[in-house]
Amino acid sequence: MSQYQMSIKEAKQEVIHTLRIYLTHNEWGQYEIPAEKQRPVLLMGPPGIGKTAIMEQVAEEEGVALVSYTITHHTRQSAIGLPIIREREYNGRNFSVTEYTMSEIISSVYDKMEQTGRKEGILFLDEINCVSETLAPTMLQFLQYKTFGTHRVPEGWIIIAAGNPPEYNRSVRAFDITTLDRLKRIDIVEDYPSWREYAYARHVHPAILSYLDIRKDHFYQVETAIGGEEFVTARGWEDLSRYLLAAEKKELTVGTAAIHQYIQHEDIAGDFGNYYELFRRYRQQYNIPAILSGAALDETCPEGREAAATLDRLREAPFDEAVSVLGLLLGGLNERFCDLFQTDGALTQVHKSLQRLRGQLATSRKAPEELLQEEYERTRQMLHTEKAAGRLTEGRERQLLLSLSHLSQIRSRLLEGAPASSLPSFDRIKELFGSAVEQYGRSAEETGQTLTNCFLFLEKAFAGRQEMVLFVTELTLNPNAAWFVSEHGCDKFFEYNRELLIDDKKAELKRKIHEFSL
Repeated sequence: MSQYQMSIKEAKQEVIHTLRIYLTHNEWGQYEIPAEKQRPVLLMGPPGIGKTAIMEQVAEEEGVALVSYTITHHTRQSAIGLPIIREREYNGRNFSVTEYTMSEIISSVYDKMEQTGRKEGILFLDEINCVSETLAPTMLQFLQYKTFGTHRVPEGWIIIAAGNPPEYNRSVRAFDITTLDRLKRIDIVEDYPSWREYAYARHVHPAILSYLDIRKDHFYQVETAIGGEEFVTARGWEDLSRYLLAAEKKELTVGTAAIHQYIQHEDIAGDFGNYYELFRRYRQQYNIPAILSGAALDETCPEGREAAATLDRLREAPFDEAVSVLGLLLGGLNERFCDLFQTDGALTQVHKSLQRLRGQLATSRKAPEELLQEEYERTRQMLHTEKAAGRLTEGRERQLLLSLSHLSQIRSRLLEGAPASSLPSFDRIKELFGSAVEQYGRSAEETGQTLTNCFLFLEKAFAGRQEMVLFVTELTLNPNAAWFVSEHGCDKFFEYNRELLIDDKKAELKRKIHEFSL
């Protein structure tokens, strides 16, 4: 990687920094960098590496609206508007002058502002350098002057465009120096470690992650074959993951032909298809649920008595088989971490609602159940607004949906007149919310025990071996696991992570001694 190229993770951070700088106001309330001097950001990188995904993440994290367009879908008319004839008087003479109706793209920005109430946002234009010949001059004008036809992008809206290098797309049009000199260009390269962090947060299928840990060179490829282009992208892996997870819920078999519909590289699709079959077989053979539940550690039950043979097989297993088993365990853990993280976010949202409700009870004549319904509607409107703003990630959507479910349940229980209804209204609401928090606490304890169960089992299989190091490293890199451990702790994790850090320091010291001796 060139020193000036960035991973998708680094590019995301650079976009966030640019957004914050561009939206900074001076002491007079004006933008520190005037809108006309805010260079549009140009993300250049291979297709399918996640350029659109980082826009959604940035919009959510920074609390701004997002309007996204794939510009190749547009004609010159939809981009700049339709021509209309106006009569103008110049020096006492009347002239017919061509003006334009508002561009569909610009009007979408104003629509978004009306829908969401947000005056600042990102206008994202994908495949900017793949437009038709008739639209190309319009795009160049837009990047230079931030106008479509006679209409300008409103202040407070940052322009971010994305394009593909010519080696990935024959229809690419090169930008001239005049245009490039008005852009803030970021060159992005495919980077599996960065995507893996993202994949954990998105609950990507563990078979895909463990496969790519073994075959990192299969993460991203674009090749020209006899039959045409063969390729595999980050987008393909993520979409395949969704398909596999949905198919498994329905207990449907997914063969190589279906995999090839997403991984459009014959050799890699076939290789992953074979691996996926083995992966599913390992789930049965190693009784992964028994390991997670701790039953494999209990010699008084059948699963525990069978564990000795399982451990013997695992100790002698080839490295790729061992990695697959680790992937299965990490996948089971990540599912629990994700669920707990979503529940934590939902309960935090509900707590804010109840705090607001408590303040209203002192002054409002409305019944508590009415105020609860208002908080429900407020949260529902928040969901609608964030969705309309184009900044609602799947994780955030699930948090808000869980919040709505909790508020609805509390209201229903309040209306039921349960035995504790003799309590003052807010105390009863607090009691009901407390029950949800207690359930969350029990789930956290169970998840912590599940993590400990994995450590205890793997100690028997891999004590002192690289597989154990790999397991701890993967947990460290997983943002969901990191959140869980920071919030709820895990003695075994801290023990092994400390050992890992010590080993890293020893290795670094040896390296420095070696360099000094040369």
